[in-house]
Amino acid sequence: MSSTFQDFNRALINDFREHGGKATSGPFKGRDLMIVTTKGAKSGEKRENPVVYTRDGDNYVIIASKGGAPHNPSWYHNLVADPVVTVEVGDDKFKARARTADDQNYERLYENHAKYMPAFNDYRQKTSRKIPVVILERLDSR
Repeated sequence: MSSTFQDFNRALINDFREHGGKATSGPFKGRDLMIVTTKGAKSGEKRENPVVYTRDGDNYVIIASKGGAPHNPSWYHNLVADPVVTVEVGDDKFKARARTADDQNYERLYENHAKYMPAFNDYRQKTSRKIPVVILERLDSR
């Protein structure tokens, strides 16, 4: 990950935390944003990533688009290796279990996400890979 991308993510995470879970500027302003913390698959170190989400019932849905890049984002590889992640949504922080959507739910969840943020349709056109749809199930009860 380039330092510019890391700097962008760090600034976005700081903005998110300073403003009660809302981005106040940039491309994520007004979007439903969360911070997903994974454990590095190789390093074992904590990795924080800001991602846009949608809801499916009680679950959260995120998409490993990486802007349509040819490879999945590192956070996706991390949660496949260790599916228990920490999620921050607004002022709420909790543990969740991540799983990749099955074929039966994939299109419905992806299309719902793309309705909210149409750029996700463009990401599909940019890559030949099947972009993973990830479902996050909260582990603790509220």
